[in-house]
Amino acid sequence: MIGPDLPEAPQPLKKIEKYLKVAKLVDQRDPVTSYWCRVYAQETGLKLSTKTLKETNFLLTLMEWLETTKKELRDNEAITNDIVAQAHLENLALKLFLSGDKQDRAGNFGKNVIKCFLTAALLYDVLTVFGELSEEAAQNRRYAKWKAAYIDNCLKNNIKPVPGPMEDNNDNADLDENIGEDQENIEEKPDNTGGLAAKSKEEGDETVNTDELVDIRNTNPAEGVHSTTSKGNIGVWSSENNDGSTVTRMEGGVELSVEHINKAQKFIKWAGSALNYDDVPTAVLNLQKALHLLTTAEEVA
Repeated sequence: MIGPDLPEAPQPLKKIEKYLKVAKLVDQRDPVTSYWCRVYAQETGLKLSTKTLKETNFLLTLMEWLETTKKELRDNEAITNDIVAQAHLENLALKLFLSGDKQDRAGNFGKNVIKCFLTAALLYDVLTVFGELSEEAAQNRRYAKWKAAYIDNCLKNNIKPVPGPMEDNNDNADLDENIGEDQENIEEKPDNTGGLAAKSKEEGDETVNTDELVDIRNTNPAEGVHSTTSKGNIGVWSSENNDGSTVTRMEGGVELSVEHINKAQKFIKWAGSALNYDDVPTAVLNLQKALHLLTTAEEVA
């Protein structure tokens, strides 16, 4: 898929450039994510616009591309059906988040882990086009923004980052506009695997594989994510944080709360989204998690 031929964004619209950059990176491999990133950019741009001629022309070009693309992809449910689209983006955002968390906890600090958290946070922003984020998604977004800013600041100041969450992290931290600013100098080059590799134009910079940021088939769930609370785990995975009332009692005395059922539904949606990429192993894994949760009221450790 070919993206719109947009000029440089006028100053009042600069904040939407990072979403357009994610869209451009996945134009060929993930037209669904590309489309919805631009939908979010368009909606946000309309709110930010000061109605100058340059801004109006910029947004009109983007709007025309969205209308044309929606017609061309009218047979794709992830374009025409909000529920399918939401599941698609949630699955990708979560995979990026878990990939970043896995690298972070392993002490593998660098551009890739920042970009994983950064891109996940941006995709959670995009998900707001479908309405208010779930508590889980909102918490993931806050953590990803804080962690990306924290690691970026540590690296700039030659400080070794502390792996995993910290008790005094700022849940309200917003994205530093300068985080990942080196992405402005990223050029797309085909690699010997047929994917895309991003390499900074600055001499001496490490090569960053953007496939890990945008292709769910190349992103594996983090190891060591459990359903029970521990000091090293983020609360989003903790069943102890849920206080919903019991709605179903299964054979053997298993009680399912509203949160259990909602979580199982998400696993099922993620399985469907994975199948859109012919990613059968991930689909099977998510279905197994849903089945295990519904029969034991516990998530797979």
